[in-house]
Amino acid sequence: MKSGFVNIFGKPNAGKSTLLNALLGEKLAIVSPKVQTTRHRIKGFLSKPNEYQIVFSDTPGIIESKYKLHDKMMAAVKNALEDADIALLIVDVNDDLNEVDHMFQQLKLKVPALLIINKIDEAKNGKILEATSFFADKPYVKTIIKISALEKHHLQKLLNAIVELLPEGEPFYNEDDLSDLPTKFFVSELIREKVYQLFQDEIPYHVAVLVNEYKEKDTLVKIQADIIVQRETQKVIIIGTGGQMIKQLGSLARRDIEKFIDRKVFLELFVKVKPKWRDNEMQLKEYGY
Repeated sequence: MKSGFVNIFGKPNAGKSTLLNALLGEKLAIVSPKVQTTRHRIKGFLSKPNEYQIVFSDTPGIIESKYKLHDKMMAAVKNALEDADIALLIVDVNDDLNEVDHMFQQLKLKVPALLIINKIDEAKNGKILEATSFFADKPYVKTIIKISALEKHHLQKLLNAIVELLPEGEPFYNEDDLSDLPTKFFVSELIREKVYQLFQDEIPYHVAVLVNEYKEKDTLVKIQADIIVQRETQKVIIIGTGGQMIKQLGSLARRDIEKFIDRKVFLELFVKVKPKWRDNEMQLKEYGY
C-alpha cells in the first residue's frame, strides 16, 4: 500500500484547482478565470483500496502579500511545502517561463517534483517544445508531464507518475472520504465562486462568505449565509436593481450546492458591509482564514 501528500504549487491561474477537480472527478475547488480565486489549502483524497491513497492539496497561487488575507494565503502555501511527499509544479504553457522558474526556485523543494506543463490545448506555436526544453535541465524537476487539466488530456500518465513516487504507507484518511473539510466550507466557496462569475473589477477580491446556518430538515437543507463586502457601494452592486443580482447569485449557487450535497436546498443570502475586513485579524478568523 502506498500513501502520501501530493501538493500542487504554481502561479495564480496556472490551473491548480482545475487539475485537482479533474484528478478527483469531483468539483472540490472553485474555479474562475480571475487570479486569486483559491484562498485556502484544499485537500482532496484519491483512494484505490489496497493500492494507494493520494492526499492532494490545492494551494493559493503564489503572490506578493498586500493584506493580512494574503499573508494567510501564503502561510497555506508554506504549510503545504512542509508536509509534501511529492510536489506538482504546474505551469501555464503560455506564461513567462523565467518568472515561473524563479518562483519554483524560491520554494526550495526538498521532495521530488513533477513539472506539469498545463493548457497544451491552448499552446501557441512551438510553446510546448520551448517549455519542455526550458525546464528539462532544472535541478528541482524530476519528470516533465504535458497535460490539459481542462480537457483531461494525459491525466492517467500523470497519475501513474505520482503513484510510482508515492512512499509506502497506510492511508491517512477513511477511504470513503473525499476531503477533511466540512460541507459548510464547500457551501461558502460555491457561493463565493458565483461572485467571481457575476461581478467584475475588484469586487470578488473584497468579498468573503460566512455560512451562519446549515440545518438538515426532512425534505431539504436550510442554509443562511452572509456575503461580506468592504464598502456600501459594493453592497448596492451585489444586491442589484430591485434585488436582481442577489437573486441570480442565489439561484446559481443553490443549483451547485444541491448538486454537491445531493439534497434540495433553501438558500437565504444577506450582504453585510465590514470595512477593511481583509486586514482585520479577528474578522479573518471568523471568516475561516
